[in-house]
Amino acid sequence: MSKQGESSGLTRRRWSLTALAVGSVVLVGAALWTSAYVKSPAQAAAEARPPAPDVLTAPVEHRVLADTVVTRGTVSASQTVDIAPAGTAAEDVARPVVTKVMVRSGQTFRGGRVLVEVSGRPVFALRGELPVYRDLKPGSRGDDVRQLQKALRDRGHGTGADTPGTYGPGTKQAVAALYAAIGYEPVTAGGGKDGADPLESARDEVKSAQRVLDGLLGDKADADEIRYAREDLTEAKAALAEAEAVSGPMVPASEVVFLSGFPARVDSMTAKVGTVAGEKLATVSAGRLVVTGFLGAQEKDLVRPGQKVKVLSEVYGQELTGTVGTVADTPTVPEADADDTAAAAAPAGQGYAITVKPDSALPARLAGQDVRLTVEAGSSDGKVLVVPVSALSAGADARTTVTVLDATGERRRVEVRPGTSGDGYTAVTPVGGARLAAGDKVVVGVRPAAGDGTAR
Repeated sequence: MSKQGESSGLTRRRWSLTALAVGSVVLVGAALWTSAYVKSPAQAAAEARPPAPDVLTAPVEHRVLADTVVTRGTVSASQTVDIAPAGTAAEDVARPVVTKVMVRSGQTFRGGRVLVEVSGRPVFALRGELPVYRDLKPGSRGDDVRQLQKALRDRGHGTGADTPGTYGPGTKQAVAALYAAIGYEPVTAGGGKDGADPLESARDEVKSAQRVLDGLLGDKADADEIRYAREDLTEAKAALAEAEAVSGPMVPASEVVFLSGFPARVDSMTAKVGTVAGEKLATVSAGRLVVTGFLGAQEKDLVRPGQKVKVLSEVYGQELTGTVGTVADTPTVPEADADDTAAAAAPAGQGYAITVKPDSALPARLAGQDVRLTVEAGSSDGKVLVVPVSALSAGADARTTVTVLDATGERRRVEVRPGTSGDGYTAVTPVGGARLAAGDKVVVGVRPAAGDGTAR
């Protein structure tokens, strides 16, 4: 064979091998594509079925079942007072200006403490239930004077033989001693409108009448003249006694605030040295701290006075205990001002007001805090078997059952009689000798293994 023929035959064999190789690759690729994207009807149906669900279980428990109501509350003092400037007792002051601030927001203080100074005059606190509404002056009578006298005695300043409720000489001395103790001179009552001192004028009248009588007696004057002079002297002495009774140290209404108990607390101090005293200098609170909250209509009938309450301050991580004091019979309706658009648009009610009496005095730092209230609305008599509410199933035959899942995965239905419910649990009693014990696992639902994302 010629060389040309041999070369031609070799070329044909190479093309044949190449074509065979290409064909093999195409067949393999087709097989892979088919296995990945082409499925038999049986396979497609199998993959379309939902995955096997996981059973959700919860243990049967043996414990006291309590029904609780959780709401929010606010800690506040039984008395809150705004200290507002009521003018100034100093006659030579043109306008009230804050000259000193003695306490700060959040600080506690005791009776007799000066809180602020306005135009050089003190504003101090004393113990008392009645709010101040007038200047307390020598000669004044009333329950507010009786309150002042008791507050003075509490501070160690006796009121002598003064009748309770009457501002007499003993009370004047006690007031003078109080002002000396806090470092101020008391304002004196009895000044005349024209600047004259009625007490001095009365004393001058007595001196004048006494001199006239003495002159008549020395001259052996007519008996009628002497009698008239004696009468004038008697009247002058009576006028002096009246002037003395209404003069002396006083307690201006602008300088005292009465609080129900101490230590009291400064809720806010808005006064600043050098500024004109505005509508409010400070807000102070006193008395035992109490807790108030609100209940919804669906909770109101579950809560009664005397039930136990847990008070939790999330801010300080502190939990205290107390009891329900009162539960309102009617919902609270917020007051709306005609000019207050926000208040007018507020809901018709905030709920039924509830008060809580702490078992022990609450720390002063909790004043004004928002707290969580957990009311124990009811409980079972001793320990009982309980299951989650979701574990109960009611059949068409009106029987209530739970499904117990044992260690082997077998399920058995147990008929039960439900009892008290609370906090998502129900007390149950097995019926007809059925077996149910603490630690048993009861089915509360099923959850798809994957893909569905919904629990049943």
